[in-house]
Amino acid sequence: MNFSLRVLLISLLALCGRPAQAKLNVVATTPDLGAIAHEIGGDHIDLTVLAKATEDPHFVDAKPSFIVKLNRAHALIEGGAELEAGWLAPLLHGARNPKIAAGQPGHIMASEGVSLLEIPAVLDRSQGDIHASGNPHFLTDPLNAKIVAAHLAQSFSQIDPTSASFYAANLQRFNGQLEAKLVEWQKLLAPYQGRPLVTYHSYWIYFGRRFGFPMDLYLEPKPGIPPTPAHLAEVIAAMKAANLKVIAVQPYQNRKTAETVASHANAVVVDFPSFPGEPGPVGYLAWLDLLVKTVARGFGQAH
Repeated sequence: MNFSLRVLLISLLALCGRPAQAKLNVVATTPDLGAIAHEIGGDHIDLTVLAKATEDPHFVDAKPSFIVKLNRAHALIEGGAELEAGWLAPLLHGARNPKIAAGQPGHIMASEGVSLLEIPAVLDRSQGDIHASGNPHFLTDPLNAKIVAAHLAQSFSQIDPTSASFYAANLQRFNGQLEAKLVEWQKLLAPYQGRPLVTYHSYWIYFGRRFGFPMDLYLEPKPGIPPTPAHLAEVIAAMKAANLKVIAVQPYQNRKTAETVASHANAVVVDFPSFPGEPGPVGYLAWLDLLVKTVARGFGQAH
């Protein structure tokens, strides 16, 4: 083999063996965090979401396969505010991955920078399953999604600085789309602002605050406590007295209970998917769009 041919073969082998730009392995605890991570990371990340869209995020089935995913992760995104307190810690311990240990750049706490609601003045467990840091369901407010998206863009850029401009451009695009949709959503819901919405659990207060729907009547007597007949009778009486006509339920909650209350209060039940994904659309903005249109439809049907 002559020298020129040998050089050509070596060059071809080098090209074939050169790896493509490695993607970030990103693990998100819940589908809403995953949806925003996808908006920012795009095709520069390999994304794994631990919780199913139909699961109660407080009680996720912690599978052994999750430990493998976490062991290989460059970044972990968790909501914080004790949302994952009951199941994430053992998985992190088993994964033994220093990149995503608390305090490291790869451990991204999405609640940082968000003004949390319902921070208890006194931590009293007799009041039910309350969160010491505040209500963790902050991504039901789209403006909090902007805060989280900026946090992810900054964190991804710190871990993967060569793609910083890519993440920044995706953040700018996402913010522009969200701001345009927010104008559309506020216009659609304007005729119904001020009308209270009954929910099963204190999950949607950020959504209610953003769009002007008071939410202080729940089918649960206390957070995490199953409804009792006596409490439901009180809810029905309160709905009749205040002429409340819409009850929102989530996939893992007892819809029959809501239907029973609605039948006695002459109200309607609407289905609120807790997260992007089954049974709703996958993207964050599409999920919020569905929630907004569901509320508008529910109030439109109520008489």
